[in-house]
Amino acid sequence: MLGLISFIGFTVLVAVVSWSATRKTNEDTSEGYFLGGRSLTAGVIAGSLLLTNLSTEQIVGLNGAAFSEGILVMAWETLAAIAMVVTAVFLLPRYLKSGLITIPQFLAERFDTTTKTLTSVLFLTGYAVVLLPTILYSGSLAISGMFDVPSILGVSKEVALWICVWSIGIIGSIYAVFGGLKAVAVSDAINAIGLLIGGILIPLFGLLLIGDNDLVKGIEVLQEKIPNHFDSIGDTAASVPFATIFTGMMLVQLFYWGTNQQIIQRALGAKNLKEGQKGLLLGAFIKILGPLIVVLPGVIAYYMSTQGMLDVGAPDEAYGALVRNVLPKEFIGFFAAVLFGAILSSFNSVLNSSVTLFGIDIYKEHIKPEADEKEVVKYGKAFGIILAIAAMFIAPFLSSLESIFAYLQQVNGVYSIPILTIIFVGFVTKRVPAIAAKIGLLTGSILYIISEFVLRPSFVDSALEEAKKSGEIINETLVKAEAYPHFLHIMAILFVLNTIIMLLIGKLKPKAVPYEQKESKQVDIVPWKHTKLVGVFICIIVILIYFYFS
Repeated sequence: MLGLISFIGFTVLVAVVSWSATRKTNEDTSEGYFLGGRSLTAGVIAGSLLLTNLSTEQIVGLNGAAFSEGILVMAWETLAAIAMVVTAVFLLPRYLKSGLITIPQFLAERFDTTTKTLTSVLFLTGYAVVLLPTILYSGSLAISGMFDVPSILGVSKEVALWICVWSIGIIGSIYAVFGGLKAVAVSDAINAIGLLIGGILIPLFGLLLIGDNDLVKGIEVLQEKIPNHFDSIGDTAASVPFATIFTGMMLVQLFYWGTNQQIIQRALGAKNLKEGQKGLLLGAFIKILGPLIVVLPGVIAYYMSTQGMLDVGAPDEAYGALVRNVLPKEFIGFFAAVLFGAILSSFNSVLNSSVTLFGIDIYKEHIKPEADEKEVVKYGKAFGIILAIAAMFIAPFLSSLESIFAYLQQVNGVYSIPILTIIFVGFVTKRVPAIAAKIGLLTGSILYIISEFVLRPSFVDSALEEAKKSGEIINETLVKAEAYPHFLHIMAILFVLNTIIMLLIGKLKPKAVPYEQKESKQVDIVPWKHTKLVGVFICIIVILIYFYFS
């Protein structure tokens, strides 16, 4: 009962504070609704970035991967800090100079309207089919596991999953569709504090349990008993081979933190460039601590399962099982509320970005150009409701996945690399024409789909068949890894190939008038004087972490 009261109490507190913070924001205008009136400060931006990213597809999915493979999966967290530094130093100043509300708006300015529309459609498709359902599914898995919802309600796991999906989806939709970016960002900032506290408590209590109330002893036991789980390099069969850090991994990170609408929208809402840069760099520092929350608990759960201290049915169930077993009962309600906030954050952030993309880049651009700002916001909200309902229907069908996180990262490549390519070429060149961007988007998506969903299964099946013919015991994971290049390597290859194609087109058919970025003067773009120094310091910390665990 105490847990339920603390859960409801903290959730209501966040809602009340968020509502209070948005009362003075005019949300009938595009900037008011989509960018919080360009009023976000560094702390709010950092908290919102953390919560938008650090939801259950990260917490559940990465801890599940760490349960299976160990700390090598921390690459998804620690390398994010470097991408955030690059965004703060190079990308954000350019975005704010143009006064952008959406990233595709830059593509309209640099190439043409059709390129912008194609990019928005790619974003929306990825959000609707992949990201939103994954967030809902992983969130429901965590909440159902922590509270043992099937037993409480006397229903099957499948029914409990549907109930949790729709509960999270409806509440998240109310935040995102009716509250706008500022409500999302303020609730994120509050939940970020709770998530940092609660997230660190989980491995803390786990280590104390393993080490007989001695924290240091708990760490020593893990390193002694499961040393392979503390190797940051891994082998060729790992989900994140070390070589991928220098190829597709950094590209994925740059796309996510530098060009992905759901993330960068927080920085676009900054009151000025200084606050935006400070927010990104503060977020980068927090990301360095990320493995404590999204990797170490999975390693602890693995050790406990080997000792018969924890019953884990599947890797993605490891985190919920650990929380239920190590967290004192009086803390469960609070942590569930924080985790619920993290789930809502990612869901409503993606949904808010979808509303933004549809309203600005599709409705206003193609459906009704003469629509006033109030109407754009109205129909953007209507689209958001439809998208949320579709995601709630799709989410429960993801239960057959082996790994939530692996699925999310692999499928995201369909749109992430093509979009990153055209933004990169758009920034570094002045004469590459719009036709090159369109071809880059289409070839990037089509070639990736062929590679990952046609060629890879074919090569893997053939390799497995050959291996089985030998009559020897085979390591299926290793055979699959050696049968075809890792999907992160494929992303890097396609990025280079698409860039070359676009540059060749630019050489053969250059723009008549070279592109020159114009300053909108909507935002103060004086940079924070310590940005580069702090950025270098963050990058050094990341490199030292890898040296320590190599």
